[in-house]
Amino acid sequence: MKDIAQRAGVSESAVSFALNDRPGVSEITRDRVRRVAEQLGWRPSTAARQLSGEGAATVGLVLARPADTLGVDSFFLQLISGIQEVLAERHLGLLFQVVEDVDDECAVYRRWWAEHRVDGVLVVDPRTDDARPDLLDELGLPAVVIGGAPDARHPGLSTVWADDAGAMAAVVDELSALGHRRIVHIAGLPGLAHTERRIRTLRAEADRRGLAEVRSVTTDYSDAEGAAVTRRVLQGGVLEGEVLAGGIVEGGVAEGGSRPTALIYDNDVMAVAGVAAATELGFSVPGDVSVVAWEDSALCRMVKPWLSALSRDTVEFGRTAAKELTSLLDGGPARAVRVPVPRLISRESTGPCRA
Repeated sequence: MKDIAQRAGVSESAVSFALNDRPGVSEITRDRVRRVAEQLGWRPSTAARQLSGEGAATVGLVLARPADTLGVDSFFLQLISGIQEVLAERHLGLLFQVVEDVDDECAVYRRWWAEHRVDGVLVVDPRTDDARPDLLDELGLPAVVIGGAPDARHPGLSTVWADDAGAMAAVVDELSALGHRRIVHIAGLPGLAHTERRIRTLRAEADRRGLAEVRSVTTDYSDAEGAAVTRRVLQGGVLEGEVLAGGIVEGGVAEGGSRPTALIYDNDVMAVAGVAAATELGFSVPGDVSVVAWEDSALCRMVKPWLSALSRDTVEFGRTAAKELTSLLDGGPARAVRVPVPRLISRESTGPCRA
């Protein structure tokens, strides 16, 4: 500040007022100080901002998922890309950490809050029984929940949410119109709010249409589990813990189930692995089984046949979440913002049921 003051011919207090957007100097002086600061390569000190109570200029994102499933998950790469675009415009950093489970995630929030490491956080993968909103309320840490649903119990947290129920209903509509009656949903991690919403919607849509042979199987989102479950269901097996239209199968594997004519995968990676597994078993797509991927990506157009998929602007999803968090940091109110319903794009992997 002393160097800037000498070069600009003003007092050090005037430099402070100008660089921190405080009243007390004219706009001409403010512009002159900023030009000199730019020439000298000045940047605000994060440590100094923390000591003065101005914040860390950083937001946090913790992901409690198996680390080995992230490198192939296009959804998170695009989401973070959108988040980073907005944060870069505001000169805010992103502190990212991967942990084992939600308990570890909560411990990270407590540590970040105690150390004043972040000004706010972006929360992903809402759970059906989620301890994080209560903790964030307790800490008073501004937060945006990505992929949740409006929650009256936590009015201080913003939510950016997608209509998973509407998207699943659209997929079932399409497959039902093609004559498919036996549908298996190869879902993501159990306990995630969006996984449960998709499973509930599938069951409701099956009940409404009288489809008794509709079921969901939860996985870890990986290509390995996507392929393994595909092999099992196409060979007529029912898996332990599988969610059927009429309830949950208890115990071990029950052989002899009816082969599905349509498969819905909760991400593009599992869908591609599923097509490969089906082909290895001698099934054709879509002749013997139709395939729909939940997340559209370039991967869906790099395999044969091209995959029908639910498409949404995931980068914009990330931008929206980041904008809501910066609004909270600026003193704005908490809000629930709904993004457009994912749109089903029909390609080569879906066709009329022939069974």
